[in-house]
Parts: sequence; C-alpha cells; structure tokens
Amino acid sequence: MDVCTVLKPVFDKLGLDAEGLRQRLEFLDWSAADGERLRRVRAFGERTSDDFVDALYLRLAQFPEPRAILHDDGMVERLKRSQRSYYQKLFDGVIDHRYLEERVRIGHIHEQVGVEMKWYLGAYRLYLSQLLQGWFDGLSVEQQSRLADFDSLLKIVFFDMGLAADAYIDAEHRALEASEARYAHALRGANDGIWDWDLQRDQLYVSARWASMLGLAQDQVGPRSMHWFERVHPDDQADLQAAIAQHLQGGSPWIRHEYRLRRSDGSYLWVLTRGVVEVDAQGRRRLAGSQTDISERRRFQRDLELAARHDPLTGLINRSQLNVELQRTAVQLSRPGARHAALLFIDLDRFKLINDSLGHAAGDRVLLHVADRLSSCLRPGDQLARFGGDEFVMLLDDLACPQDAEQVATRVLAALREPLCFGERCLVVSASIGVAPLLPGQGLDDALQAADLALYSAKESGKARFERFDQSMQDRVRQRLKLESNVLQALQREAFTLNYQPIFDLRKPDQPPVAVEVLLRWSHDGEPVSPEAFIPVLEESAEIVPVGYWVLEQACRQTRTWQQGPAPDLYCSVNLSGRQLQEADFAARVQQILSATGLSARSLVLEITESLLIDHDPHVLASLRELANMGVRIALDDFGTGYCSLGYLNRFPLHIIKLDRSFLHEAHQDSRQLTICRAIIALSRSLGLAVVAEGVEHPDQVALLLEEQCHLGQGYLLGRPQPVEQLRFD
Repeated sequence: MDVCTVLKPVFDKLGLDAEGLRQRLEFLDWSAADGERLRRVRAFGERTSDDFVDALYLRLAQFPEPRAILHDDGMVERLKRSQRSYYQKLFDGVIDHRYLEERVRIGHIHEQVGVEMKWYLGAYRLYLSQLLQGWFDGLSVEQQSRLADFDSLLKIVFFDMGLAADAYIDAEHRALEASEARYAHALRGANDGIWDWDLQRDQLYVSARWASMLGLAQDQVGPRSMHWFERVHPDDQADLQAAIAQHLQGGSPWIRHEYRLRRSDGSYLWVLTRGVVEVDAQGRRRLAGSQTDISERRRFQRDLELAARHDPLTGLINRSQLNVELQRTAVQLSRPGARHAALLFIDLDRFKLINDSLGHAAGDRVLLHVADRLSSCLRPGDQLARFGGDEFVMLLDDLACPQDAEQVATRVLAALREPLCFGERCLVVSASIGVAPLLPGQGLDDALQAADLALYSAKESGKARFERFDQSMQDRVRQRLKLESNVLQALQREAFTLNYQPIFDLRKPDQPPVAVEVLLRWSHDGEPVSPEAFIPVLEESAEIVPVGYWVLEQACRQTRTWQQGPAPDLYCSVNLSGRQLQEADFAARVQQILSATGLSARSLVLEITESLLIDHDPHVLASLRELANMGVRIALDDFGTGYCSLGYLNRFPLHIIKLDRSFLHEAHQDSRQLTICRAIIALSRSLGLAVVAEGVEHPDQVALLLEEQCHLGQGYLLGRPQPVEQLRFD
C-alpha cells in the first residue's frame, strides 16, 4: 500500500497495512456485495447527505464548544464541502489506500482544530438516524415504532462509543504527561535552549543555545534563578512567576508560557518556555525545560493584528478600528467637563472617472496622496480612517466648540484643491464633506448616519463643499424613504391615475382637440405628489418599466374608446423612459398592446427626450426603428433644452418635434427668443417634421405660432390636463 510520508507513521501505529486492513474488513463482514449495495443507493445517499450537512452545522452552532471552533464562515463552507465529498465517497463502496489516507487526514485536522470525539461520533449518529428516517417510506405503525427503537439504541451505542474513545485519549494524554520531563532532558543538544533549575539549592543551568539567544556566553548568565528572572521584562515578571507557581502546586501538568527576555544589547526577545517538575535520584525537586525563540512568530502575529486594524493601501485605520476609536471618544464625552467631538465624512467627487479613465493603479496612487493631504489637516489626537473605496472619516476630538469642525473641513477642501502631480500628469481632486457632531449618549451608528446624511446633502448641493448635519436632513430622508416605499407599491395598489392634456389645431380654435398627451399622476394620503418627485424613484428602481406598460395600455384603450365615440381621428401621445426602450422585447410588447386595445399604430405617438439620443444606446435605436416600421410615430420632447446634435434629427426615425415652453415663454415679447422659435420651426418643417408647441399661455403666442405656420399647440391657455371623465370633445 502506497502511503504518503507524513501519514506513514500513523498507518504503522494503527496497523493499517494490507493485513491490518483485511482483518478490520473481515471482522466487519465487509464484502464486494456491500460496496455494490451502497452504489445502488448512491443517488438517495447523496441527496440525503446534502440536506444533512446544512442541518448538522446549524445544530452544532447551538452548542458553545463547536460554535467557538466554527466561528469563521469561510471555514464552515470548506468543512461543508469536505463533508459532502466524504459522504459521496461512502456510497462509492470502495475502501482503498486513498480512502484510508483521507479518513486519517481528516482525523488529524479535527484534532488540530479541537473537535472532541463526542461531537465527531455524535455527528455520525445524527447522520445514520436521518438516513434511516429517509430510507424507509410507507412503514406501518409497528414498523415505525421499531425504527424509533433502533434509533434510541443508536443513541446509547454512540454515547458509549464516545465515552470509550475519550477514555482511550485520556490514557494517551496521561502517558504523554508522564514523559514530559524525560522529553525535556532529551532536548539537550537541540536548537532550542535548555534550562535546568534545582529548586532546593537554587542552582540554574542553561545551555549554550539558551545563552546565545540573548547574545551571551554560557558562563555570562549566572548560576542562580535571579540571574534568569532579572532579565525578564518587568511587565511579564508576575505572569511568569504565576505560571511556575501554578505548576509547582499541581495546578497544571507542565509549564508553557510566553514572555520577553532582555538581550545583551538591551533589546527584548520573545521566547516560549516549556518545563516540568521532577524528583531526581537524590530526591531533589528540579524544573527542567526548553526555551524557543518566537520573535518571528510574534512579529508575524503583530503584523496580522496591525493588518486587522488598518487599511492595507493607505495604512490608515480601517472601519473596524474606527468603531473602537468612536467608542473610546463616546466614553470620554460622557465624563464631566468633556469638550466637543465631531465626525467628518469625506467622499471624493467623481473618483470613478479616475479609475475608469486612468486605471485602478492610478486610482490607488490618488488615494495615497489624498490620505497624505487629509493627514496633514489633522490636529494632535484626531483620527483618520479609510472607510472604504474613496470614502474617508475624520474623528475630531477635544474641540473647543462644535464650529471648530467646520474650520477643519475648510482646511481639507483647500488642501485637496491643490493639483496632484504624477510625472507629467496633474489631477485636481475635490471632495464633498458631511460634518456631524458627536453627542454624549449618541449611538455610534447614529453618528455615522448623521455625517453620511450631511455628506449626501453636500453632494446634492453641487459637490466640492461641506454641509453640517441638522435634523431636517434626517426628516427629508425619512420622507423620501416613505415616498419611495409607497410609490413602488402604487401600481399593485392601483393608486396611479392618468390625466390627459389636449393638443389643438390652432387654425381651428372652436374645434375639439386633435390629440391628447397622457400624463401619469399619483396621490398619497389624499395629497397629489409632483411627478418630479416620484418619477425619478420609478426610474432608479426600474419600476418605471411595468408602470410604463400600464400607462401605455390604459392610454391606448381610452383613446380607442374616444375614437369609437366623439373623436374618431384622435391620437394619443405617451412619454417613454429610456429603461423601457432598452427592453429587448419593447416593440413586440407595444404591438401586443395595440392589438389588445384595437388602436391603430398611426394613432399612437411615443415621446422621447434628447438624453436618449445622446446616450445612443444601440438597443434604443433598434427599438425606435422597429416602432417606426410598425407605423408608430416618434416625437422628440423638450427639443433644444439639452445638448443634442442636429445630426441626430436625421439619424433617428423622428416624426414630430415638440417646441419646449422655455423658448415660447417670452417669444412674443423678446426678439431673441422669437428668432430661436422661428429657427426651430423652420428647421423642423424643412426636415418634414411636424411641430407641437408646448406651454401656450398667451393669445399673442398663438398668433406668433400661426404666423410661423406651426399649427399644433398645447398649454394652459388651450386646455389643462384633466381626468378622463372631465375631458370633452363637443
């Protein structure tokens, strides 16, 4: 049997050679038929095993000892994968050297992480019980009772097995403890330092290696215990003496203690000392043991602890350590006579643009420079943390007054305005800052939330500035959250309504409207909510897509009803969101709605904004062309208010231009506005596009539009948006 070198001694000790394995299997009556039986039920076994593994770790987490071992989620997931793999191998029914190696290796791992035998065997009992419950289906009441009896027998048998295994292990440990003194003496000549202390005569022997660890010759150490203990770090003296006394009084089987020893140059060395008391041939008590240099391990441990508290890129404290500092500051604020404290929540403006355009390596260099700039703004006692990404938090302590925090924020903004230069490239980085006071008794989460709200307000106000927290910010956020929660449920609650604004042929002032623009409306708690407030919420959440389909279907159905009654030539105009046009099947859904409502494609106008053309998403262009081929007309809304290139008017399938109210507002009084209106109308007419003027509110505007041969208009002068029951066509 080919066994790996590491496990070979274990195999030899357990008698797991070919003959030993044969004996074990023969005693268990194992045969090839057993393996075949397991393979036949492999599918059931694997399915049951998968369910059992998740249930097992939930059960283990209910007990303190295994819960302490399984505290790391990554470890738990690795153990689950390993255990599922093992259960699959059970049903392979093959016991070979690979199977044995895997089981012995798992046993070693369990011992190393501290899994006691009672949990190990108990898990097997749970596994067998679950298999029994799932294996038999349709049993009679008597058979189920017998199965329960057998399960009870399993419990007590596994309980006995656990006790027996623990007794064997205890015996091994006792034998190990009895040989510790002999083992300590056998270490002489090893790389560890050796020491031997005759307690009755207070004579100390140390090996040359023990002395060399301290930069000393063997005869420079001194023959008494005082020469050892005087080199122990003052902070470690009491603990070392206590560890020795505990062992000598029978409170521990051996000494195992870490402490610091002074070198010849005055520096300190971390060592691990092990020792055990024994009685020599002359009946004298002696302590003998070894000493290991653990400075490297301690240094590594210190580095790990440092890494756990600090950001690896900037070296600043991280989010976890910031919480510790916040707690310390909160304690200080609760003391009588304490001064003020505050948080600055700092977020770089448009940092994503740096990463996207220059790469993440350049972004990291920017963050390092920013960290240095921010650190230069700190006062003694202040703390700076990298909160995550391009976010930083300053903890300002011992402020004379709350307003001092704003002075620090001003310094930060000024420091960041200076260009950052990398070789020949220079960047100007700005930041938005939220300032929030730390109050006695205030929760840490509340303090961070207040600073974050102030930061959000600074971002909304134009960036590159700071805002101080006030309660109104919290109130606005709660109102917005309430608004978002309600508007996102409005479609399911049938809370949306539609208004229709009439569009008239200006040449026929006494005639009913030729079209209607469909407008989405929503009221909450009996109060109308502005579309400017709730439409962006629908856009951000993508709920605008199902709402948009609902609007389109309702509008087409109502327009068809009017066509069958007083307005046979009426058409409707519906606003579209970019998210709708990005849906792969949008044009097909529009066709389905037209077919379901009976409205012809020529009676539907879909309005888009300039931003959709500027983004130039290929899905948008494809959807617009497909809609135009169906006969649906496309209108460009708010034309001239954005940055749309005139080339887009020819590239996209447009039929109608909507003249924005901002151009018409003063056109009848302002010659420059009049010139712009004339240019837009003339350009549209030359391209064969119809023009609909928005915001008609004055008779002089009607006259101007007619003079320029713009015949379609809408506005409060002509007709306000109205619910369906109020709109008249007579």
